[in-house]
Amino acid sequence: MKTSLLTISIVTALSLNAFPMYVQAAQHDHVHGDLNVNGKAATRATLNANKAFSATLDWDNKQAFENNQRGLIAPLDRASAAIMFDDYEFIDQQSVADTVNPSLYRQAQVNMTAAGLYKVREGIYQVRGTDLSNITFIRSDSGWIVYDVLLTKEAAKTSTDFFFSKVPEGKELPIVAMIYSHSHADHFGGARAIQEMFPKVKVYGAKGITKETIDENVLAGNAMSRRTAYQYGATLGANDHGIVDAGLGKALSKGEITYVIPDYELNHKGKFETIKIDGLEMVFIDTAGTEAPAGMATYIPSMKALWSGEMMYHGMHNIYTLRGAKVRDSLKWSKDINEMINAWGGEITTLFGSHSSPIWGNEQINDFMKLQRDNYGFVHNQSLRLANQGVVMQDIGDEIVKVLPESIQQAWHTNGYHGSYSHNARAVYNMYLGYFDMNPANLNPLQTKPESVKFVEYMGGADAVVSKAQVDFKQGEYRFVATVLNKLVMAEPDNKQARTLLADTYEQLGYQSETMGWRNTYLTGAQELRVGSLPGTPKSASDDIIAEMSITNLLDFMAVKVDSSIAQHTPFTINIVISDLNEIHFVEMSNGNLNNGLVTKVKAADATLTVNKSDITQILLGKTTLAALTKAGKATIQGDVKVLEKLKAASIEFDTNFEIVPRPAKGDEVDAHFYQQH
Repeated sequence: MKTSLLTISIVTALSLNAFPMYVQAAQHDHVHGDLNVNGKAATRATLNANKAFSATLDWDNKQAFENNQRGLIAPLDRASAAIMFDDYEFIDQQSVADTVNPSLYRQAQVNMTAAGLYKVREGIYQVRGTDLSNITFIRSDSGWIVYDVLLTKEAAKTSTDFFFSKVPEGKELPIVAMIYSHSHADHFGGARAIQEMFPKVKVYGAKGITKETIDENVLAGNAMSRRTAYQYGATLGANDHGIVDAGLGKALSKGEITYVIPDYELNHKGKFETIKIDGLEMVFIDTAGTEAPAGMATYIPSMKALWSGEMMYHGMHNIYTLRGAKVRDSLKWSKDINEMINAWGGEITTLFGSHSSPIWGNEQINDFMKLQRDNYGFVHNQSLRLANQGVVMQDIGDEIVKVLPESIQQAWHTNGYHGSYSHNARAVYNMYLGYFDMNPANLNPLQTKPESVKFVEYMGGADAVVSKAQVDFKQGEYRFVATVLNKLVMAEPDNKQARTLLADTYEQLGYQSETMGWRNTYLTGAQELRVGSLPGTPKSASDDIIAEMSITNLLDFMAVKVDSSIAQHTPFTINIVISDLNEIHFVEMSNGNLNNGLVTKVKAADATLTVNKSDITQILLGKTTLAALTKAGKATIQGDVKVLEKLKAASIEFDTNFEIVPRPAKGDEVDAHFYQQH
């Protein structure tokens, strides 16, 4: 998964006043109270589209259901099922809801059958169905090695208790090691629970995991957080008109995201690294730059078992994630899977990972891995073939589906539940060629609002647009109806008729979407068009994450918060001396831009601030203020203290709930009865 950990909002880290450190994981938001979410029925056009889509699927293939049942030791107990599994009991195993794409609903059915403690093979067990990811327990000489410890502390604690209560061997043995496969929160967020249960546990992580965990999410964190709420349907609720599945797994657990710094980072010595952990030999392959900027997979020779991390699951992953992130390298992804095949394909008998059920048998595993490899290679190579033939970004998502090989199309485990062929192809195009298609008309268009006004004017006015859109809506031309009505609602936000029809259009597009992120984005867009943004409950990242922010991270983020139109008039320089780290940062505001860099000695500046990194962390957590630290003699400021006032005056607060679709003014809501809180 690729979860956005941090959204940081700081008045200014150097203000003499207290400042808040707002940390949010909005992808894990849930609406306040008991919100009953409903929606309109699927139209005839949607029913027909989903029926036609269903006819292309291999419904006779039940292998995923069988794999989910294999090795079941005990179903989830009351406590573990209550984490999130119980919310999805509405999923029907015998029929498909009219308001859900049939392929996505089938994935929802599959993930409902992953619910319990499973024996993968001798010495390997998994708890599935308590979070987006699986938690895996591997026997070692004197205890257990736990692999990828879920998203939240609460889920990890409950799942581990469940494991020890049901596992048929080694109940009395401790967890001696904890391994993170990569730098996304659903694979390390429960770490603190494990450490508190077993204080002597040794922690291993992918090369650069701590740095990448922070770096990937800080600078654009506020935008990522807001967008993630759309991608994961933060306010939709679990129902046939809202969330039915998270693609990678059933859903996201609720609770605190934590982090324990690894004692040892793997693969600093090379692409492959072999070590023994509590007597068990493990071979780690570095997969950085594929699904995550820091990641790896693991082969256990004595068990002939490959832990694939997040490299492979029963579906296609994101090359570009809708919440926003740097585009991933699909060619390297394909090549890294190929390296695993070449290294271990001749002897492997068990393939298991962070999501989905395992695969057993050498032939079956090789078939699975080769198809996964070829799918990511297909996306990369065919996207560039099309681009090299002049196909532009807007068109490439449709064109790549036309050349999808039958073998890939017929395999359930290459379907676009998390990443779609459409947006993945556009990601490859963007990675190599950028956003511009070289058509001069697209080089310098008007801004969205004035462009929308002109479009409506050219199309003959609002009434003419709505009249044509109503006809196309009845014919199921939802993609174009969405395009044109978006222009109208942007131009005339108070046009209730257009707003209602646009929301209905997004809703039908959501019902037709195979990709969970598409479905949730369309349905959240419809919701916000109708009633505006509904409140969610932020799940805060723990002290562990905040404490790992470097001073450079903090200063870089502060630079993003500077309003250049104000800052251009208030230049200054300041040394920041971090005593406990022996660091000196020279910060300069010039030409409306905040610069920072590490230097070897204090430079001539308007002011010098001396403070400990540990105390800055306490400020970020809201446990103290710079004023309190200076009063206590734990921080000093020499020179012009007005420097801090200049920085504060030039810094803005991000709107954590900025508008994505035009929200209705109060009293102008439409179809509000679909979202009743009680």
